[in-house]
Formats: sequence, structure tokens, C-alpha cells
Amino acid sequence: MNLRSKRRLAASVLGVGVDRVIFDEDYADLIQDAITRSTIRGLIGFGAIKAAPEAGTSRGRARERSKKLKRGRGSGSTEGKRGARNPRKRLWVSRVRAMRWRLKVAEEKGTISKESYWKLYRQVKGGQVRDVKHLLDLMKGGAK
Repeated sequence: MNLRSKRRLAASVLGVGVDRVIFDEDYADLIQDAITRSTIRGLIGFGAIKAAPEAGTSRGRARERSKKLKRGRGSGSTEGKRGARNPRKRLWVSRVRAMRWRLKVAEEKGTISKESYWKLYRQVKGGQVRDVKHLLDLMKGGAK
């Protein structure tokens, strides 16, 4: 039983797409006999012809992703490698500047001697000192 023309007519009356038209199998013979828009309207009122609900885009995946992002998973809007966002050289420069400032303050206060100042200064420049904490340990340790 070919109901293509009835489906097209019902879609036009319902104001939906052809794929959303649902025929009730119990009323197949009545639908087969319907040839005018008014009879189709009657069958719609009767409940023999219905429109399927609109299919939307599922938010399930989006909810899952937002849950993970709230927990701190994922990179969010991060773009580029770590070195591109914060270059190694810039990190190096800021670290060395901090250590040199500490050395200068310590030398001005007199907590380290001129010789140990220059010894530690060269070690900082040569990359032997990791960070400020390491420098302070070296200043306490035996660089006097």
C-alpha cells in the first residue's frame, strides 16, 4: 500500500516535513481512502495521523564535557605548547633576575662577602643554581 501522496498531503496540512508524519496502522484503510486536505484534517483530529516531535541535537556529550571541565580536566581554551605560551628564555630571565636581586641585597646588607657574591653570581649565570631557594641555601651553607 503506497501512501506517499497521503504522507506529502499530511505533511503540508500539519506544516512539518514528510519524515515527521506518523500514520496509525489501525486506521490504514481510512488513510488510504483520504484524498482531500479536509479528510486529512479530519484524520489528524481523529488521531490517525500525527506529527513526530522535533528531533534536536543531544546535549549529552556537551554536559559530559562541561562536567569534566568543571573538575579541571581538559585544556579548555589553551592553545599552543607550553614553550610557546611562556617561552623558556623568559622564565630563565625572570629567575636569574630574582636571584641576582637577592645576591645584591645580601651583599649590601653584608650577609655575604664580595668574593662569595661574585662566586655565586657566576654560578647563577652558569645555571648551577636552580632557583632562589637553592641560592639561599648556598648563601647559608658555606659561600661566606
